[in-house]
Amino acid sequence: MVNWNSAAVRDASRTRNYGKVIELVRTHRRMTQVQLGEACGLSQSAISRLEKRGINPYPMDILLRAAHHLGIPPTLLGLADSPVQSPTLARNVERRQFLGSAAAIAAVPALAAATGPSDEAEQQPNALQAATTAFRRLDGSTPSRDLSGVVHSHLRLIQGLAGAAPSGTQRVRLAAVASEAASLAAWLVWDMGDQGSARSLYGAAFKAAQSGGNPLLAAYQVGSLAQFEAHAGNAAQALGLTRRARTFLKPDSPPVADAWLSSVEALGHAAAGDRRSADRALVRSRAAIQADRAAEPPPWPWVFSFTESKIASFRATCGAKLGLSEWISESAGSVPALGHPKQRALLLLDIAAGQLSAGRIEAGFALATQALEIGLHYRSGRIVERGRALRRSFSTTSPPKVVREFDERLHGVYL
Repeated sequence: MVNWNSAAVRDASRTRNYGKVIELVRTHRRMTQVQLGEACGLSQSAISRLEKRGINPYPMDILLRAAHHLGIPPTLLGLADSPVQSPTLARNVERRQFLGSAAAIAAVPALAAATGPSDEAEQQPNALQAATTAFRRLDGSTPSRDLSGVVHSHLRLIQGLAGAAPSGTQRVRLAAVASEAASLAAWLVWDMGDQGSARSLYGAAFKAAQSGGNPLLAAYQVGSLAQFEAHAGNAAQALGLTRRARTFLKPDSPPVADAWLSSVEALGHAAAGDRRSADRALVRSRAAIQADRAAEPPPWPWVFSFTESKIASFRATCGAKLGLSEWISESAGSVPALGHPKQRALLLLDIAAGQLSAGRIEAGFALATQALEIGLHYRSGRIVERGRALRRSFSTTSPPKVVREFDERLHGVYL
């Protein structure tokens, strides 16, 4: 039987080295990394990286799975002290993470009372980070205008708590959480068509990441700003930011970081009209993904996986910027793989642009109409404006019926 009060277990838990807790319990139960990986739906290499993660943030769903299969008290892994016994736990994790930040913070005093005052510094940032992740997932099914106010309030709450934090360690942890919340707020206002506020919030996210002392998070936030600038057509800024983002990566950084940044770099080259460099960057991105075949969830701070389908969507967007219909056509099959409806709508508009370039007017506007319906459903100013830009790119004295129907759908839309 595991001695949960042993010095090794308690010290690892107290210092937030939850991977070490998992490793100690796994070896005590004489379970291999392969066996634990199979039980948790992960690869052996994913378990190895989990156990060697140190004090870096851990994916909550993976901690819950490990706690369930190893019988670890959740509080030892920085989780709420609740029963972890249902076989359907893994399927319910995502639903649990959709709790609002108010509910997450409300649980903190109770957790502190149950686990001791020293745990509050760990539980508070964990609860706030879980809420931020939940909001990021909600973005896929909620209009940005409905979510933006809540996220801004959530960000102000984190910033206030960070300013009043009693220790430097807690301020650093809260700064990292604030960085994630700021980048989500930036994405939401960008989706609403407010580019000025988006740029400011992405900048704030990067500054908070620096204060949080996490190089991977800093790389992610600079890369996010680079992606924003590439879409805005600011090629030089996008490429400069991409180079800066790479300076934060370490030799042991996850392959997804390199793959994603290479795709962002491709967008920058496409914005500059450089087809050859964009193609090379996309090739590097695909190679980085293919080199890491481990079946594991994306590392923090990535909430969604970055797959070859995502790279294909980047290629389509580059093709739209470069006027290369063949690039866009090659990527058409990646649309069903994009679970995020707003991203799917943006990709549909890129593919529609390719169809128009090839002279397929009806097919192009049929796709554009699908994208517009998604944009109107989610009240996405970004999607609607992209639809308007596509319409402006097509000029004819007698538009066919599909174009007239598209115009009628756009008429009177104010977002």
